[in-house]
Amino acid sequence: MTMTRRLHAGRRAATAALGLTLLLALTGCGDDTDGKASVPEGWSTLDTDSLSVGYPKAQGYTEQPAAERSRSNAAVALKVEDGIRTGMVSIQLNFATGVSDAAEAAAAAGAGIGLGSTRKATEDVRLAGPSPARDARDARDARRIDYDFTADGKDDTPNRGTPMTGVLVAGVDSGGVPFVVRLNAAKGAVEGEDLDAFVGSITVK
Repeated sequence: MTMTRRLHAGRRAATAALGLTLLLALTGCGDDTDGKASVPEGWSTLDTDSLSVGYPKAQGYTEQPAAERSRSNAAVALKVEDGIRTGMVSIQLNFATGVSDAAEAAAAAGAGIGLGSTRKATEDVRLAGPSPARDARDARDARRIDYDFTADGKDDTPNRGTPMTGVLVAGVDSGGVPFVVRLNAAKGAVEGEDLDAFVGSITVK
């Protein structure tokens, strides 16, 4: 009986610790005084004029040189295994016209997920960043979409039909520039808490 109680207590403590870790990741540890999000240990950061976002460098992701990335991307980090891109973090800016808020940015970004994808969840999120001036639009409001899809086998991606998972966050920065940030990876390669930490690592400017 004593050992059983200790095991239950240990599980409760571990669960509470995990919950606290995820809460801190999502809130950016209450945000630093300069409004920046917290980036998990072992992660690095992609930085652009509109926002910065963390990526799991310790898990094999490396930033792609500007000369090698697509013109549509402002910054990219890739995970490459045996010549195959099994994970990708990307930032796109000014990816749509006539977009003025997070809902419109998410609608435009969601349309680009592609055929064969399955949306799992859509929710409003609050990003880290500086407080806006009085009566100004708050650029920290964004929208998150979680989805599953299958690889098409193009451009060194996994074989056609390979299950993949992804999350995107879309919004409009303080200068009115629409943005979308994505993390795509082979199914099972990233856990739910990694996706939450990715979203929680974004700082909008």
